[in-house]
Amino acid sequence: MLLSSDLSKPVVLMRTLPEVPFLDHHTLGNFLARRFEAQSEKLSDIPHPNQLKDAQKGAERLARAIRNGERIALVGDYDVDGVTSTAIVKRFFDLIPYPLFTTIPNRFTDGYGVSKNVLERLDADVIFTVDNGINALEAAEVCKSRGIDLIITDHHTPSEILPDAYAIINPKQLDCPYPFKEICGAQVGWLLMGLLKQELELTINMRQFFPFLALAIIADVMPLVGINRAIVKTGLEMMQSSTLSPFVLIRDFLNRSNVSSEDIAFQIAPRINSAGRLEDAKIALDFLLADTTEKAYHQFELLTALNTLRKETEAQTTAEAMTHVNPNDTVIVVAGEHWNEGVVGIVASRLVNHFQKPAIVLSIHNGIAKGSGRSIGAVDLYTLIKAQEHLLAKFGGHKMAAGLSMSSDIVEQFRQGINEAAKHVNPADFIPHNEIVGELEHEMINFQLLELLERFEPYGEGNPRPHFLIRDADVVAVKLFGSDQSHSRLELRPSRVSQKTLELIAFRRTLECPENKKMSCSYTVNKNEWNGRVSIQLMIERVF
Repeated sequence: MLLSSDLSKPVVLMRTLPEVPFLDHHTLGNFLARRFEAQSEKLSDIPHPNQLKDAQKGAERLARAIRNGERIALVGDYDVDGVTSTAIVKRFFDLIPYPLFTTIPNRFTDGYGVSKNVLERLDADVIFTVDNGINALEAAEVCKSRGIDLIITDHHTPSEILPDAYAIINPKQLDCPYPFKEICGAQVGWLLMGLLKQELELTINMRQFFPFLALAIIADVMPLVGINRAIVKTGLEMMQSSTLSPFVLIRDFLNRSNVSSEDIAFQIAPRINSAGRLEDAKIALDFLLADTTEKAYHQFELLTALNTLRKETEAQTTAEAMTHVNPNDTVIVVAGEHWNEGVVGIVASRLVNHFQKPAIVLSIHNGIAKGSGRSIGAVDLYTLIKAQEHLLAKFGGHKMAAGLSMSSDIVEQFRQGINEAAKHVNPADFIPHNEIVGELEHEMINFQLLELLERFEPYGEGNPRPHFLIRDADVVAVKLFGSDQSHSRLELRPSRVSQKTLELIAFRRTLECPENKKMSCSYTVNKNEWNGRVSIQLMIERVF
């Protein structure tokens, strides 16, 4: 039987293959176009930032602080969205110019967000957050007692009780009229800076931050529809010509004619994330703030080394987590002593992909289980976790991802409780969004198809790259390649009446020929660039 060494690309066996239509270029184009019929993709349709509740109030307070020479501090977050948010705001303040003290909490010594520990090292009149703070009840009380005005900007789902802060800017607040709710932390911070620009009557061009916004939107898995899609398309185009050192370095590293959303998601975002996961997010922030290519190169080398270490740590933790999984659970909950807190979110993603179920992975230290969860399909993981709120010390997040902590002795009670709650979820919600769209005749797989697919980029959440089906193909050959023989190249003949074959690639997966020499699989069609030569590359996604 077929084997997979990479849990992120699982082998899933199905008794019956999905019934999907045969597609030509015209029907495929119509299918993809329908995804965007109800969504405007004009930058001019980005709602005015003053529609964000408290945004005007927050901008006015920051403007007054700047005019009066008050001390301002910024607290970011250690993931890509949080680091990029911090970089956008720091670059904006540099343009004013006005001194801004920036700090990103260390995952291991500070914990998440604007914690009491972080506040102890801040000496400021005004503190504002990006990509965190919506549940910072204690921090708000500390700020109030010290006479500090706290401005929270966040995009995570609020609880019923909000911090007693000077201003809370979050589109997910129930009484916030901002019409587009699914924006990332960097977008909220950017919108606030847009209002601050108006308050200070500056002429700063806010479009210059689009490459950073594109990076954050893609990395934080925001839906690539509507204004998100418009910003990402423009931001990726601007990356191609940007003279800013981090983007010069990204272009050189990718060595492609065009930077795609998938390049960012799979090549760049994991490197930026690795700093906060394993060491300190300041390494990533210094990369995004680098003012010379030499500085950017040095920081990127550090990020690449950390990312290599992250992969090793993640692989080891994933293997251990697999042994803890109860395969009968609807929501996977696993915990382990001293698992690295920085990789538990990725391990959760690996388990989701392998088992096709939501997963929560917890690391136990000193009697406290702390970790992350990832969801699948339309399952609202935040709501499921919230149903167990009485068991939790802290939790936060949104529909597809969440963080949480609890006493280690109630992990089993939590596991049982969340699985009981999951029984009430519609089974259809567990179906992944990257469904197969159809089958393609051999002659349809050509450069015209590649051009058609490029027309609907960027692909990502809300606009998945189309998956196509090969049904009952003859397996002509299976070969392993790479220095460690960890990749597979398959030659398949989809039709017995034709001698034409297709070559498909499975990176980081070792596959072998099934006994009956027949295979059904889904695949994507990708553009491959190597030494200036462009070719079509078919990538295996799932084997049935």
